[in-house]
Amino acid sequence: MPPAPPPLSDKPLESGLYVVSTPIGNLRDITLRALDVLAQADVVLAEDTRVTAKLLNAYGLKAKLERYDEHAAEAVRPKVLAALAGGARIALVSDAGTPLVSDPGYRLATAAAGAGIAVYPIPGASALLAALAGAGLPTDRFLFAGFPPPKTNGRVAMFEGLKAVRATLVFYEGGSRVAESLKDMAAVFGPQRPAAVARELTKLHETFLRAALGDLAADPRMVDPKGEIVILVGVGEEEEASADDADKALAEALTRMGPADAASEVSKALGLKRRDLYRRALELKGER
Repeated sequence: MPPAPPPLSDKPLESGLYVVSTPIGNLRDITLRALDVLAQADVVLAEDTRVTAKLLNAYGLKAKLERYDEHAAEAVRPKVLAALAGGARIALVSDAGTPLVSDPGYRLATAAAGAGIAVYPIPGASALLAALAGAGLPTDRFLFAGFPPPKTNGRVAMFEGLKAVRATLVFYEGGSRVAESLKDMAAVFGPQRPAAVARELTKLHETFLRAALGDLAADPRMVDPKGEIVILVGVGEEEEASADDADKALAEALTRMGPADAASEVSKALGLKRRDLYRRALELKGER
């Protein structure tokens, strides 16, 4: 039986864009605040309207649903922004979890914020945080890297760029590519690096496999596992970062930010002196 819907808040919903987290498996992982928003929103933008309709039906809610995914986003976004500018109350949801995480909705949120429109985060379920909570790996510092590239060369290049990061690395991956990704991770990060694979989070067959990367890569259960997959890679044994590691990390950071910020980011990641890294960043940028 579906969960009994709780009483909804009678507080009117302000105009703006509501980024609403939805369950990643267990329907009871919806928040009361999320239900309030979904009940009052003028429009609910959904990655797949059929999936969202099932959630709404489970709680006895009715809402106007419109498709907003990577294929429809470019055409729909101007209309949505115009409605928001006119005072509409619009909720954005993904099929599962928190929107904007590996999701095209971030462009809408960015555009709305840039136009001075209120953007309200409605927190809730997240596969990223659920996986971290159950993986048994350090959580004091982590980096979410999203989906690895589909081809080996692209994956290896990505992993090489993350090799020096002193944090738990978190990836999303499709079941058909999990085995190949784990093999490439073991080759780049080392087969003894602690890791975990989480699947079917919050569902009946929720599973955590915790082992060294090499063992996970050789595990026959990793051949096309079913369900949504999160791969987590822990930090290896403490090693002093080399000058080459620092240069690689700085080069990658400089594609996203200026020398000062790049030096700060790499200093935290590698435990090296920011002053020396800033000087090297200027050299790499050709400013010294």
